[in-house]
Amino acid sequence: MSEAGPFTLARFEPLVGTRFMLWLDDETGLPAQLVEARAAPGSRPGFSLTFEGPPEPALPQHIYRLQHPQLDALDLFLVPVARSAAGLHYEAVFG
Repeated sequence: MSEAGPFTLARFEPLVGTRFMLWLDDETGLPAQLVEARAAPGSRPGFSLTFEGPPEPALPQHIYRLQHPQLDALDLFLVPVARSAAGLHYEAVFG
């Protein structure tokens, strides 16, 4: 990881549109695309990431391990926030 650490908006913005692997356990993973990385509204610090996963299974809010070829493995608390025709959206918020 960079000296700024793994959890910065600048670290994730170039990865929008790329695929992560979201691990349900040691053997079962699902593809999850990073569809948005945005700063918190107003002058508040922080940012959020939105991932789109397959329509099934619908995952509960939980800490999931995500992997990407350009990052070390990350354990993120993901919350389901929306359903689209393409799949389910999950959000991670950093304050």
